[in-house]
This record gives sequence, structure tokens and C-alpha cells, in this order.
Amino acid sequence: MRFIETLKNIWTIEELRKRLLITCLLVLIYRLGCYVVLPGVSPAAIDAISEFTNRTGMMQLLDMFAGGAFSQASVFALGIMPYITASIVIQLLGMVLPSFQKMQREGESGRQKLNQYTRYLTVLILFLQAPAYLANLQYQVTQAGAAASMEFTFWTYLYLTIILAAGSMFIMWLGERITDRGIGNGISFIILVGIIARLPGAFFYEFTSRLPGATGSEGGLVMFIVEVVLLLAVTVGAVALVQGTRKVPVQYAKRVVGNRQVGGVRRYIPLKVNAAGVMPIIFAQAIMFIPVTLAGFGRNSEMGQGVVSALTDINGFWYNLIFFFLIVVFTYFYTAITIRPKDMAEQMKRENGFIPGIKPGAKTAEYLDNIMDRITLPGSIFLGIVAILPAFARFFGISQNFAQFFGGTSLLIMVGVVLDTLQQIESHLMMHHYDGLMKDGKIKGRTTGSAY
Repeated sequence: MRFIETLKNIWTIEELRKRLLITCLLVLIYRLGCYVVLPGVSPAAIDAISEFTNRTGMMQLLDMFAGGAFSQASVFALGIMPYITASIVIQLLGMVLPSFQKMQREGESGRQKLNQYTRYLTVLILFLQAPAYLANLQYQVTQAGAAASMEFTFWTYLYLTIILAAGSMFIMWLGERITDRGIGNGISFIILVGIIARLPGAFFYEFTSRLPGATGSEGGLVMFIVEVVLLLAVTVGAVALVQGTRKVPVQYAKRVVGNRQVGGVRRYIPLKVNAAGVMPIIFAQAIMFIPVTLAGFGRNSEMGQGVVSALTDINGFWYNLIFFFLIVVFTYFYTAITIRPKDMAEQMKRENGFIPGIKPGAKTAEYLDNIMDRITLPGSIFLGIVAILPAFARFFGISQNFAQFFGGTSLLIMVGVVLDTLQQIESHLMMHHYDGLMKDGKIKGRTTGSAY
């Protein structure tokens, strides 16, 4: 079989074999760390925080990205999300502050400075999030009436905060090691592992709940098969969203350099339908926390309780309507600040390139801007639909844990990271003159075929 032959080819390449083994080893260390409980936390406390997490939709999302460490009160409870938050902030600062823009243009030295600032900001965020996590842990234990209630003193908060911060920084270090010596982007790969770790349990729970005689069983195994088919269809749609591009032809003028003629070739600029990736969903989820916080001041009023209830129900109508609208808005916003047609037009002009039938300069920038406007609208709508699909899945009786894999950030991250990892494996195979992973062509990566 071709699959077995491909596995043999992968194992034959020594460098690729070492990278895969190192990646597996580092992932194993990460997964073991997810079950190392914070000192002083009793099993009753773990049960209390797990029950709270399973009851609250927002907390389930955080627990999924942390690979279950959040609900286990693990030393890795805060996961990699503080580093992701810091990276987003630094990226946004690079779009508005001239000093950060200068570092972005300085190449490798500027990138190292930005990485250092990202680490500093990650530590600051950790020392803000860790006490909040511990306070919530203590509150949930008290509310649950756990047998072994916890009394945190100032010094308890201090050393547990240091442990949580160290755990997240260690995860960040593991991600960097995977990037340098393993396969794929380490940070993204760790998030992928955390998400996939929840899939077998959710899959098994959904299967057993559909068995005849199970509590609340509707549709039986036929319904379960339909769910799996729909999940595959949604995954195919997510792959199409991630890989969808609009290729713009670019012609380069011929030049004579010495005794050689260079240029005269045609390339393509692949403008992505979803250039913003999962960032609009992440921004929208962050914004959805703000009304809940503000409404908390009016919690005692009837209107305040209604607002909190509507905006915390991730399966409710108003939550998903606002969520969908925010995703569309943020898709346009993030695309506008990351894809800059004016800069692309100037770079083409410097390299003697032009779009056939379009004048270089301002006309080219206007042409590219119009294309982005046309492809961003369907891309943003599709992204919004994918983000709220878990709510539709819950409406048709699918369990909460399994419904999360029908869309949202988790599905898009899984698709994007898997495609990028497979592309790297394929590049190693092609470099050693082996066939790729696909029989009828290469796996299309995020930047394959780019003119820049």
C-alpha cells in the first residue's frame, strides 16, 4: 500500500526521523505535565473545579486549549494562552507604533527583540492571570462544599503563582524546542495536542450516549453515524476555507544584466480568502467577556441578570448573533491591517513587476484592494458560520464536548496546523527525491506559490 510505503520513506530519512521522535518526546513531556497537580490541592478541589468547568461554556473552551490541565488544577493550568495573548498585543503594537514597526523591518535581530518583549509581556500576564485562577479555584471549592476546603494565605498565592507562571513558561520553551528541532510550529502544535487530547473522550461519550438504553438516547447509532459524516463534511469545508486563494498574475519585465537576460517570468500573488486566520474568532471571544463584566455591576437587577444570562450562554441565540457579527467585523479589520495593497504595489513596482492590464502604482493598489474586498466578504461570513456551528450542533442534541469539534477555533486550528505539519513532512520527502504524501499533487500550504 502507498501509505505504508510513505511511512517507510519517512523512517528512512534520518533527519526527518529524528525530528519526529523529538517532537513525540516533547509532546509526551507536555502531556505528563498536564496531570501534575498543584501542591496543596486536594482531589475534592479538583472535582469542584472540573464540575465548574464542565458547567460553563467559556471555561470549557479554555480547558480545551489547555489540554484538560485547567480543570485538573495542574501546574500547566494556564497553558500557552498567555503567550498567545502577548503575541497578539505585540503584533498589534507593531501596526501602530513606529518603534515596533522599525524592529519588524530589521530582520532577524528585530525579530529576536520582539520575541524578548513577548516573553516579558507573557510573564506580566501570567502574574495577573495566576492569582485570578487561584481565587476562582478557592471560590469554586467553597461553593461546592468540598470536604477538604482550602485556605490560601498571601504566601500560598505567591508560590502557587510562581509555579503556574513557571509551568506556562516551560510550555513556551517546549514549543520553541519543537520549532527548532522538531516538526511544525511548536506553539501551534502544543495547542493542537491539547485539542486532540479531548477528542477521544468526547467521541467515546457521544458513542455511548447513542447506544440503545442510554439516558437521553435519541436516534441510536444511525444518528451517531450521521454526526460523524457531518463532522467530516465540516472539516472538508474548513480545509477549503484555510486553503482558498485568489491568484493574481504578476508579470516581470525583462532586463539585461551583464550578458544574461533576467525577468520576463509570470508569478502569482495568492490572496487568501481567509487571510485573518483564527484571529477574528479569538478577538471576538475576548470582546464577549467585556459585556459580561460590565453587566456584573447590575447583577442584582432583573435586566442585569438577563444580560449576563444571554451573553454567557454559548448556545443561545443572542450570544451567537453578536459573536457572528463581531467575527465579520474583525475579519475585515484584521485583514485590512495585515494585507496592505499599497505596500504590495510599491514592492512590485521596485521589482519591475506589474499586473497585466493594470497600471503600476496607485492603480495596482486600488485593484488589489478591490479584490480583497470581494473575497473577504464571503470569507468572513463562512468563518462566522464555522465559529457558531457548535451551537447548531447542540441544538440537534449533540453533547457539548463533541459539539465543540464541529467548528470554532478548535477546528480551524486543527486543520491549519495539520496542513502545515504535513507540508513540512512532504518537503523533506521531496527534497530526498521521494514521492509526496499525496498521489495526485502536493499539499497546498499557507504560502505555497507566493510571489513574495
